[in-house]
Amino acid sequence: MLFPDVHSAASLTVSPDRVQHFTFDSVSLTCEGNFTEWRVRKFSEDGRLSDCRRMTGSTCNIDTSKSDTAVYWCESGSGEFSSAVNITVQNDGNGPILVSPVHPVTEGASVSLSCSLKTQKILSNVFFYHNDKLIQNDTRGELKISAVSKSDEGFYKCQYSGRESAQSWMSVKGEQDQNI
Repeated sequence: MLFPDVHSAASLTVSPDRVQHFTFDSVSLTCEGNFTEWRVRKFSEDGRLSDCRRMTGSTCNIDTSKSDTAVYWCESGSGEFSSAVNITVQNDGNGPILVSPVHPVTEGASVSLSCSLKTQKILSNVFFYHNDKLIQNDTRGELKISAVSKSDEGFYKCQYSGRESAQSWMSVKGEQDQNI
């Protein structure tokens, strides 16, 4: 007997769609799927498992603080759950964040990564690193990958005016994995 894959029955959308956030950002995590009861689960850096405290329907609303750096996922009342996503909160109000996608990028697709300060959205003269290796050092404020490949998977971070963002993992999935 075949059992349906309960993992694909639910999804989690993060808005704004990025891994890194500043303290006091408003972030929404929305559960989607054919279920009426949802909860957003959180596994924090200190190893604690908890539920979202501010659920409105299927959406969890967070005004971010350092303690919100965690892994999040949706769980339905009947036990189906989404893929997990990482959220990192930048504790240094003067430091940059890397703007990178929350969900895996499909091979062959294009992706843009950028560096942002709390007061300034688009920056120039940014250094971008992939797995701690400098890959772009010029006047552009954005790292564009026109056709993502598996070799692009890894940790990314940016540096601006001598200050580095935290690093974030960018996953790459094959075209055949598009429904995951």
